[in-house]
Amino acid sequence: MSNNNLIKGSLQTIILKLLEENEKMYGYEITQRVKELTAGEIKITEGALYPALHKLEAEGLLSTEIQQVDNRVRKYYSLTKDGQKEVTSKMSELQGFVENLQRILTPDLKPGFNI
Repeated sequence: MSNNNLIKGSLQTIILKLLEENEKMYGYEITQRVKELTAGEIKITEGALYPALHKLEAEGLLSTEIQQVDNRVRKYYSLTKDGQKEVTSKMSELQGFVENLQRILTPDLKPGFNI
């Protein structure tokens, strides 16, 4: 998938959902998990990921923890309580958007039809 604008608009939701499922992750681990889950179709660059992580942290949705792993310093991100609430909100918002987009792309679908 080469449309970075679509990914950019969903990046915060992707990050929050992954952290909900994995408790804590470091940046590179997030990029690799997305790549793995999408069979390489979605690739998140460091230039997109880290500003999004820092924004979520500044908004109080993520907390960080520094750990030394094999002589390397890793910054792990995890959800705060507010971040856990935001996952539900963002997922609902994204699901509604996808449903409406599907209605536009496939006008024969009946309203209320879940994808």
